[in-house]
Parts: sequence; C-alpha cells; structure tokens
Amino acid sequence: MYCNRNCSALASYYRRKAGVPLPPRWRHPALSSGNPIVRSAAVRAQQLGEMHGWDESTTRCVLDGLATVLKERSAGEPVAMSEVRSQTHRRVSKPRLAEVLANLGLLIDDTTPAITLWIDRRIAALPPGFAEPVHLWLITLVDGGTRSKPRSASSTYVYFGSVRPFLEHWAAMYDHPRQVTKNDIDIALDPLRGYQRNTAINALRSLFRFAKKQGLIFTNPTIGLTTRLPEPGFIPMTDDDIRTIEQLAAQPSQRLAVALAAEHAARTASIRNLNLDDIDIPNRRITLDGHSQRLGELTSQALKTWLDYRRTRWPRTPNRHVLVNPKTVLGTGPVSAPFVRFCLGRNGFSIDQIRADRILHEALTAGPDPLHLSLVFNIDHSTALRYSAVAEHLLSNELEQRS
Repeated sequence: MYCNRNCSALASYYRRKAGVPLPPRWRHPALSSGNPIVRSAAVRAQQLGEMHGWDESTTRCVLDGLATVLKERSAGEPVAMSEVRSQTHRRVSKPRLAEVLANLGLLIDDTTPAITLWIDRRIAALPPGFAEPVHLWLITLVDGGTRSKPRSASSTYVYFGSVRPFLEHWAAMYDHPRQVTKNDIDIALDPLRGYQRNTAINALRSLFRFAKKQGLIFTNPTIGLTTRLPEPGFIPMTDDDIRTIEQLAAQPSQRLAVALAAEHAARTASIRNLNLDDIDIPNRRITLDGHSQRLGELTSQALKTWLDYRRTRWPRTPNRHVLVNPKTVLGTGPVSAPFVRFCLGRNGFSIDQIRADRILHEALTAGPDPLHLSLVFNIDHSTALRYSAVAEHLLSNELEQRS
C-alpha cells in the first residue's frame, strides 16, 4: 500500500528501471475467497457492474457487502432485505447489493413498503370510526382490488392530501363517514377551483364508492358529482415567453425536452419513454407513441448535442432510454416526470403548455382542420376539434380587428 498516487507512480518507475516485475494487480478478497458462495457471488457482481457501468468504488463496496451478508450462509440460503440494510456498511450501495442478490435468486424483501408506513402515520391522526375505512381505502389504492389496478404511491399521496382537510373537519362533527351528507360534500368543495377541485372530487368519489362497495356506508353522497376540466389556456405564447423558456432550458437534456414539446408536441410521458431505437438521425425520423414522423431541425440539433454529452459522460450505461440521469444510468428505467419538467413549473410554464402552443400554432398556420391535426400530432378527434375551434375563434377575432 502507498500513501498516495505519487508514491505509487514513483515506486513503479524505480521497479521498471531496476527490471523488477510488476506486482500482481490488487483484486478484492471476495473474488478469491475460500468460501465458494462468496466467490461466485462476487464474480457475478463484477459482471453486473461491468454491464451496468458501475464505477470501481461502487463495485468494491458491493463486494464488501456481499462478503458481509454471505460469509456464514449455506448454498442457496436467502438474504433478507432488512439484513442488507442493517448489516452492511453505510457506504455500501444497498440498491446495487440488492440487485446482485436478486439476480442470484437470494433476496427476500421482508421490509414494509414506505407507502404503507406513511399510510399508518397519517391514519393515526383520525378517530377510529374514520381511520378504519380510510385505511382500507388507501391500502386498496396501493395494492389494487378485484376490479381496480394498483395506484402509484404519488397518486395515493395526492388523493389523501386532497381529502385530508375534509376528513379532519368531518371527524370533528361525526363518528363515521356514513354520516357525511351530500351537503357536506358541496360545502367542502365550494371554495375549490380548477384542477384542485377536480382532484378532490375524484378522490372523494373513490373513497365513498369504495366504502359503499364494502358495506361501510349506506348511501354514497358523491353520486352525481362530476369533474369538469378547465379550459386550457389556449392563448399563443408570446415572444417573451419563448425567450424565457430558452433561458430556463440551460442543460442539454432540458433543451431536448423543450424541443420535443415545441416541435413534435410530445407529452411528458412520451419524452420520458423515448428510446434510442425510436430515433433515426441519418434518415431524419423519430417515433413518438408509435407514431413515426419526420425529425424536426430543432429537435435534431438538440438530440445530437444531448447524445454526444450522454455518450461522453455515461459510455457504458445499459439504459436504452434517450434521457438518462445519474440515478437511471445504473438501471434500465426512464427518468422521472419532474426531471423532464425541470424548473418550468416554478416559472409559470409547463411541457403541456409548450405542446399545446405547438398544436395551436399548426392550426393557425395550416388552417383549423381537425383531420390534419389528428394526422400530424396523433391526437384524438375530440381534442383536434377543440384546437380547431380555438383557432377559428382567434382567426375570426383577428379579421374583425383588421376590418
């Protein structure tokens, strides 16, 4: 061992000068362990690290973790996730170690999901009469039911967050949700507007529909409640708006996201899920949501810049998604929606707004033809009709002002 790299380089120089053969390169002890279970697991971890582009430090720490959790186990004996988290050093990457153990078929996840712990904490604040039905509802949202698909953790957070003030207010007046009336619902929703109101309505309908189905209430007070999507701000973006967005999109990944929305009217989900196989730069083609189209000049330039950056920074990542970040380069999943939106929302903009402006611009320049919009942007006929109607209204106003 040497005190630093300079000492190591100096020693190598004098060894070469004296004709002394170089010592064998250091290998992690787990790779030559006398325990065949640890040794085979370490070899597999090294292979996964090379495939997924782990750096030397990550691989070395994963090998340390394998040596810790497997040293006293027999062949095929599984490792609990709780042991991975409690027995390994804090520098060991728990997700990477769990990935290796899962690949070897040796991992048992005995931990309680974070969303379940969160539900238990939030429900504890409600009285028993409300806590039990709300707890069952939230667990069903997460796990899914006989005729419903599981919801994501983020959807569960949003749903409960939107109805929590109502539940706390009603719990102070009633002993059970069955006492809540339609008038109570109307009073609670009255101050809300726009998407906040729609989210609350959807959450309340979900809660009381579930409670009625389970026989926890006699009547559903949300029957007849409907959501109405607010009309989007179908107003063309100003030059100042465009300049502001250009300034906000400072990184190559951000410029690519804006270009895809501004030129191809791509949704956030489409941008996240865009795959390298969906791009054909030499032939100027791109496939979004299964719809092949000509690659625009702005997007082409942004793609080349981003792919050069991506190739330089993460040359060995196994992830086939176009957009990646330090968290996703080690796996194969897409980036998160907030990564695509970056800081647009805090400044009054969104990917959806840029997308809507692109479609509206097409309707204003090529004519308010719903069929044309449907074919160009792969949108349904009703959406195309709305954009066409807005374009006709804007064009007629312009003609009136001229006359």
